[in-house]
Formats: sequence, C-alpha cells, structure tokens
Amino acid sequence: MSRFAGSRLWPPRGMATRIYLIIFVGLMLAQGLSFAVMFYERYESATEVMLDTVEHEVGTSVAMLDRLPAPERANWLGLLQRDNYRFLLGHGQPGVPLASERSRELTHRIEKEVGPGYHVQGDTISMHPERYQVHVTLHDGSPLTLEVTPHGVAPIAQWLPVVLVLQLSLLLVCTWLAVRLAARPLAQLAQAAEAMTPTADGPRMSEKGPTEVAQAAIAFNTMQERIARHVKERLHILASISHDLQTPITRMRLRAELLEEGEDRQKLLRDLHEMEHLVREGVAYARSAHGGAETPVRMDVKAFLESLVFDYQDIGKPVTLAETFGGVAMIRQQALRRVLGNLIDNAIKYGVTAEVSAWRNAQGAMCIAVRDVGPGIPEAQLDQVLQPFYRLEGSRSRETGGAGLGLAIAVQLTRAIGGSLRLSNRQDEGLEAIVTLP
Repeated sequence: MSRFAGSRLWPPRGMATRIYLIIFVGLMLAQGLSFAVMFYERYESATEVMLDTVEHEVGTSVAMLDRLPAPERANWLGLLQRDNYRFLLGHGQPGVPLASERSRELTHRIEKEVGPGYHVQGDTISMHPERYQVHVTLHDGSPLTLEVTPHGVAPIAQWLPVVLVLQLSLLLVCTWLAVRLAARPLAQLAQAAEAMTPTADGPRMSEKGPTEVAQAAIAFNTMQERIARHVKERLHILASISHDLQTPITRMRLRAELLEEGEDRQKLLRDLHEMEHLVREGVAYARSAHGGAETPVRMDVKAFLESLVFDYQDIGKPVTLAETFGGVAMIRQQALRRVLGNLIDNAIKYGVTAEVSAWRNAQGAMCIAVRDVGPGIPEAQLDQVLQPFYRLEGSRSRETGGAGLGLAIAVQLTRAIGGSLRLSNRQDEGLEAIVTLP
C-alpha cells in the first residue's frame, strides 16, 4: 500500500505538481491581465472610432437634409440609414432624459458637429434594449429625429480566441517541460538516496548539468564516501577490539576452568561465554554492512533453499521447505544464506519450528518467507525488534539468550544486497519474516 494512500488531494504533496501549479497559475493570471488590458484598450479605441464616425456622418447627413427641399427628404432617409441608427421625419417619440453616459457623449458630439443653430436635444426611449433619439430642428423649422439603437462594439477579432487557446496550450506544454527539467534532478537524488548503501557501492549521481544540480550531486557523492569511510573505521575499531579481547577472555576462561567446581565457577564461565558471543555478534553486525560487496551468481532458487533446509535437518532442527517456485535468479549466496540463517535460528529459538517458502510477487521480485508457530511479537514492537541490541524476551521466551543482534544483522545484510525485510504476525499464530529481493 502506498505510504501516501488516503492522503488529501489538496494541497498536492509532490513538489513538481506544486511548482507546475504555481508557474501555470501565475502565467495564467499574467495572460488574463494582459488580455483584460488589451480588451479594455481595444474597446475604448473602437468606441472612440465609432463615436467619431457617427458624429461626422450624422453631421453630414443633417446638413444634406437641411439643404434638400422638404418633399424630397423622405426619399433620402433609406440611403442615410445605418445598422445602428436611422433618421425619422417628425418629433419622434416622447421619452426621458438621456440615461447612459454613451448616449450623452454622442448627443454632445452631434450638437458640437452640427452647431447650435439646430437645437439638438436627446431623450431615452427604452433601456432594455437601449434606444434613444436625438431631436434636431432644421433651418426651415422642420423637426428631424435621429433614432439610435446601440449594438455594442466588437473590440477583438474573431480569430483572437483561437490564438488565445493556442497560447494556453503552448503555455501548458512549456510549463510541464520546465517543471520536469527542474524536478528531474530531485527525483534522481531521491533514487540515489534510496539505493545508497553504507559501503558506497550504490549508484553515483552524475555531476553534470546546471551548477546547482552539479553541486548537489558532488555533495551527495562526497557524503556516500564519508559514510563508507566512517563504516570502515567502525569495522576496524570493532575488529581491533575483538582481536584484543580474545586473548584476555581466553586467559580468563583457562583460569576459570582451573578453579574448583562450584556455582561461582559456572557463573564465571557463562559470563565469559556471553562476552565471546557478544564480541562475535558485534563484529558480524559491522561486517554485515559490506554484504553487498559480494559478487552475485546465478543460482536455482529452489536448490539453494533445499540445501539450506537440509543442512538444518541434518543436525536435527525442525525446519521444513514449503512450495517454492523453480527458477534461476542472481543471488549473493553468502549474504542471503546468513540472512535466512539468522531468521531460521530465531524461528527455532522463539517459535519451535521454521517453515521456508519462496515466490515472486506481482512486480517480479523474489520473496522468501520464514514462518514459525511461536507467540509472535506485539504489533507496536515489530519495528523495534529490528534495531541493534533490542531484546524482546518477555514477549516470546524467558529462557533464551542472545545479544539482540540477530535480526539487526539480517536487516542490514538485506539492505546491503538491495532488498528489504519485513516482520508481521500471522493470522493464526506465529511470526512471518519476508525477505524481498529485486
């Protein structure tokens, strides 16, 4: 199940998605603002041109009708008509004072164009739709009415929306490409971090590209080398301590064995045995970080597991092999044998018996399970038992001993060879340990 399953869809968790939305929304707002400014400017320009055109045409038409004989004026009304205004002979319809700013502006321009001798006056006839009349008195006293029905101004060309859609599409593609290029180094860094091993044998990041990316790659690669150096130093220190402790522990054991039989002698020998075991396990844990250095070999999975199980059966251990897929896989044999050995030992120690099985999951990864029939582990402590030196004797067995490093060694070795180890309680009884290897 994905670690993000069930999370909220907003805000988006992915950085690439967030950057994409920020850039896209910002560019959309800038594009919308530019379009609004252009629309307003075109609207104002078109309105100004329309008013100037109407002003001059009306002035010319009024002057022409004023000079024509009264009987001939009606014949010219059709020729002077336009799609948004027409001339009427007579006083027109009664109305109310002009209501809109545009109607007052046009009436004022007409009055200015024809001059004060024509007694220009405007009235609003209706507002839905808007219709108003401009009344003019010709020099012979005849009334003339200009009826205006505004149709609005088309400030943009018909092809402009198509261009806008193409711009938005181009904006989407360019934003996606920009975010992908910006987020790709981060994805590569995350993949390199996931594949990083303490021995620094994981993939190194490419140190090419933009300056910031190259600097991050150099820092990451340097960090890998420092981790490997620190782990090597830790291994060297533990190996030195182990070597130095072996001699005094051996001398102490020899001296203890020379003591007279008694309870103190037995306690001392047990303590020395635990010291030897702790030293060996500590060194084994340190060396487990270098399990990935082993060269993988092609092996038959079923034959490998059968060999492992038969070795336990030969010494009388209750270990069985369940159904296992047959096939060849690239295996780091020694490391995997140590991992499974630790899991089987724990299963026998705490769960009486051990059952081994293997299969491939839906992603094609190899899964190997070790199951027992013991009391299991409390759910809240399944992760803690994988930590070094953590012992959970009270929940499983009070008679077993150990340094608390068996599962920690198995976990570290599994990670070193590129896999993962997961513990879970079985539905009926017992514990299940699953090793997944790509």
